[in-house]
Amino acid sequence: MPNIKSAKKRTLVIEKKTEQNKIIKTQVKNQVKKFLAVVASGDKVAATALFPDVCSTIDGAVTKGVLKKNTAANKKSGLAKKLNAMA
Repeated sequence: MPNIKSAKKRTLVIEKKTEQNKIIKTQVKNQVKKFLAVVASGDKVAATALFPDVCSTIDGAVTKGVLKKNTAANKKSGLAKKLNAMA
């Protein structure tokens, strides 16, 4: 438990940021799961329409510092491969 006032404030700020990051990570995971479900169902039109939204969500997580740039690139690349394999 911190004794110094600034340390107490930092713990509060860290807790708040952790919650925000958790929300963003959950959004990314949900978008990816939704996309993978559409790919598994075999609906190429819906998957093609959903892909830009998933990429946008991943890019937003990078902008906010939740995901690293290369991690996002790997995720998007893997999703694109699954989309292209549907043909």
